[in-house]
Amino acid sequence: MADITTDDFPESDTRAKRNVAVLVLAQAILGSQMPMLFVVGGLAGLMIAPDPAYATLSISLIVFGSMTTAPWLSALMARFGRQAGFFVGAAGGAAGAAVAGIGLWYSNFPLFLFGSFLTGIYMSAQGFYRFAATDTASESFRPKAISYVMAGGLLSAIIGPRLVGVTSEASVIPFVGTYAAVVVLNIAGALLFLALDLPKPKPQTADMPQGRSRSELLRDPKIVVAMICGAVTYALMNLMMTATPLAVVGCGFGVTDASNVVSAHVLAMFAPSFFTGHLIARFGATKIVATGLVLLAAAGGMALTGVELFQFFGALILLGVGWNFGFIGATAMLTDAHRPEERKTVQGMNDFVVFGCVTIASLSAGQLLNSGGEDVVAGWTSVNLAMVPFLVLAGAALIYLVMRPVDPKAA
Repeated sequence: MADITTDDFPESDTRAKRNVAVLVLAQAILGSQMPMLFVVGGLAGLMIAPDPAYATLSISLIVFGSMTTAPWLSALMARFGRQAGFFVGAAGGAAGAAVAGIGLWYSNFPLFLFGSFLTGIYMSAQGFYRFAATDTASESFRPKAISYVMAGGLLSAIIGPRLVGVTSEASVIPFVGTYAAVVVLNIAGALLFLALDLPKPKPQTADMPQGRSRSELLRDPKIVVAMICGAVTYALMNLMMTATPLAVVGCGFGVTDASNVVSAHVLAMFAPSFFTGHLIARFGATKIVATGLVLLAAAGGMALTGVELFQFFGALILLGVGWNFGFIGATAMLTDAHRPEERKTVQGMNDFVVFGCVTIASLSAGQLLNSGGEDVVAGWTSVNLAMVPFLVLAGAALIYLVMRPVDPKAA
């Protein structure tokens, strides 16, 4: 929020730790809807889509909704507070699941997609949990606060796929029960935000620091490289994860196997969060991001070795850990690269770029997977080879940042 001053940050992190605890629970409970929707979205879409190539379009619409929501949601939180934005996010999640469930029930693919788009409002709000964790944190506690909040996803990785197992066949039409469960999660989980103790937005006055313009911010190499690394890390993770349930089932395994692979992946995404913040504090964010990019490359390499179940598990676990290091590291880089009064602009702009790239990746997943026609293995190979140029881009950007001459004025 652009108008918070340094007076809002006490030396003690007691307040910040309380907020982190609430956000961890929100990530665990409300966040469990994301693995649920990513597991069933493509499979449900396959049931009613006019063409198999559009099976993952619902997931793409979730991410597109998140991309288009991020700028105005960031502005809303700057004016009315983080809690207001988080309540709006939960409302969007509940409405989206309800509409998508109705669309699935009546085999109405456009309605199903519209519900997915509304779900993007929740996904965008969840993305701001990590930023909210830093609002009352000291500089030394910030990377740990981000990491702990992301660790809440560990519980969501357990809760979400288990709820899929319980609810996927709970109605006459498969997966409708899953969407109903998501509605309940959003309504119940929203109550957690009443316990947050975050700074209230202050009326903007002429004497307040205004911060840099968007064009000035985009000329800052630290901000640009952080955005590139965050976008590439998240987009490639989404590309591979979106294609995985369809690839697993297409290779002769069951829906339960696909759910278990995704569950292992989401566990790998969030389990390292208990120590990622400590690693960033010790080794620096750039080294942790670089490690994440190497692990993403290893995930693609593992996937190319074959399509046995253990290879799906191995690739998706590497993918999860790589995302954790890359995305948390990039977030830490971003929070260190801008001033408090620039928070609204930078965070909204960053998530617009990140989720814009993720939208393209998720749209590409179905097309790439179907590029081999009936040959699922060929399509799966295309998905993983598509990662290479973007990993090269992020790696080159990171090397440039490390190797560039330091501007004494900027320092």
